[in-house]
Amino acid sequence: MKNHITIFSILLIFHTFQGVAQQKINPPNILWIVSEDNSPFIGAYGDEYATTPHIDKLAGRSVLYKNAFATAPVCAPARSTLITGVYPTAMGTQHMRSTNPIPTQIRFFPHYLREAGYYTSNNAKKDYNTIDQPEAWDESSKTASYKNRKPGQPFFAVFNIEISHESSLHQPVTQLRHDPELAPIPPYHPSTPEMKQDLAHYYDKMEEMDARVGEILQELEDSGLAESTIVVYYGDHGGALGRSKRFMYESGLLVPLIIHFPEMYKHLEPAEAGTSSDRIVTFVDFAPTVLSLAGLPVPEYMQGYAFLGEQSSNPQQYAFAFRGRMGDRTDMVRSVRDKQFRYIRNYMPHKIYGQYIDYLWKAPSMQSWEKAFLEGKLNEVQSRFWKTKPVEELFDVTIDPHNINNLALDPDYKKVLKRMRLENRKWMLQVRDVGFIPEAMILEISKSTTLYEYGRGGEYDLKNIIETAEMASMGQVKSLRKLIRKLDDPDPVVRYWAATGCTILGKQSKAAENKLVKLAEDPEVSVQIAASEALYGLSQSDIALQTLISALRSENTMARLHALNVMETMGKDAAPALSEINRLISANLEDQNYDILAAKRLAKILISY
Repeated sequence: MKNHITIFSILLIFHTFQGVAQQKINPPNILWIVSEDNSPFIGAYGDEYATTPHIDKLAGRSVLYKNAFATAPVCAPARSTLITGVYPTAMGTQHMRSTNPIPTQIRFFPHYLREAGYYTSNNAKKDYNTIDQPEAWDESSKTASYKNRKPGQPFFAVFNIEISHESSLHQPVTQLRHDPELAPIPPYHPSTPEMKQDLAHYYDKMEEMDARVGEILQELEDSGLAESTIVVYYGDHGGALGRSKRFMYESGLLVPLIIHFPEMYKHLEPAEAGTSSDRIVTFVDFAPTVLSLAGLPVPEYMQGYAFLGEQSSNPQQYAFAFRGRMGDRTDMVRSVRDKQFRYIRNYMPHKIYGQYIDYLWKAPSMQSWEKAFLEGKLNEVQSRFWKTKPVEELFDVTIDPHNINNLALDPDYKKVLKRMRLENRKWMLQVRDVGFIPEAMILEISKSTTLYEYGRGGEYDLKNIIETAEMASMGQVKSLRKLIRKLDDPDPVVRYWAATGCTILGKQSKAAENKLVKLAEDPEVSVQIAASEALYGLSQSDIALQTLISALRSENTMARLHALNVMETMGKDAAPALSEINRLISANLEDQNYDILAAKRLAKILISY
């Protein structure tokens, strides 16, 4: 899949540096400017409401990428991809704010630059969703800068701009530079006063972020290093209003990416300055691309492809993306994008899009959207967010950039749907996707090995697991007999997905009831919880609740969170669990772990009945 660090790589490096010596060109400095939580709300991308003169000016002398994508629509899993060049679904780092270890051979890529003589600085966000490797940086702090390097030393410097983070909307302002009445509200949002206010407020923050980009570029000019530095500007994922960040649409995954090559490195430029590229690139490609630009070999384990430099590969046809748990809410989604279509596979379609996430609900726009739904004021498109999901979604992004016209059931797109479905399955098998393992099991596995290694071992029968998960999520009665057989499978991951399939079928899974009752006492707690959720749908509330209450006593944080998620769907039927929920809260009063956040919310709901 990748270039091996072999004799070929050594020869490649020799010839690269031989060419550099002949041209008397030093290795390039590389400057990353990263903004948070923003889609391409930028004038250079055609957004007429935006006020981004500095980024627009940069784009005018750079290459603008129209098909650049985050691998996850949220920061920590996306950054895990960026720093390793490996999909988090291959490493077990796909869930928000996980700390699962990765193998020692997977190194944060600035390691390689630093060992080659680069000064590596990070200012200052990390959030890599795994155990840190601080030795990758010469300096990582809010004062970190390429200015602190030795004279003449090449640098790789990251400047992270937090100005546009979604938290900027949590405190409404009274004075705005962008007119709320002119705010370009997407068709899936209602035009509530709060929605217009938040969007205008966010464009103000984009303007402030743009000014900071201008300052960083001016500092580079003033330092005399602009002519020896490749500048990369990008956003860390989409955002920031509801149904963008955290969600698997263009609004969550499409990011701005602009790369500037000074005259000294014009030979590395993929197109003429001031033009755009429709090449598909994703965050998994960034690490190998930086190494390629620096003339360093790309490690074999990296799953991305360099799109610039001596090791640039042929353009890729697809961009792959994933979603796992977001905050205190469990979900599992995968997505494939080519230049025309986005395919989305929902493995938990029984869960609504708009699951409550405490941090997301701090935005007034989010609260107003939910309120409008509860009051029956939304049209069909705006209401979908508050309902369960289709198993598959397919959008022609060239005519439907907001992803609202699902073509998955349109017979005219049957071939496209099949192709994208197969590409999704092929990708998951290729990277050894461990995201099908319930997170409570992931925590236990990570105590003895890394998920990356586990996923490549003989115990992980991924083909069987994917087959079960896909069958389960389809919710077809004709598959019930197969699901019932899989409830006895020796693999607990298969049993988990078979039980989840019974939940999706609801009362149509009556024939599985006896086996589900037995699974409520399964040795694996994740299977117990999945069986309990299915049993509740079969009106076996007492057995379900007894099992879920028992799970709240587990030492496994994610088992407790899983149980709480299921309990919340039970509404007032979960009331007998209130004392156990309060016990959990009392034992962790200062704890802000996701299970405690979920417990506090559920306790508040149950008290209201």
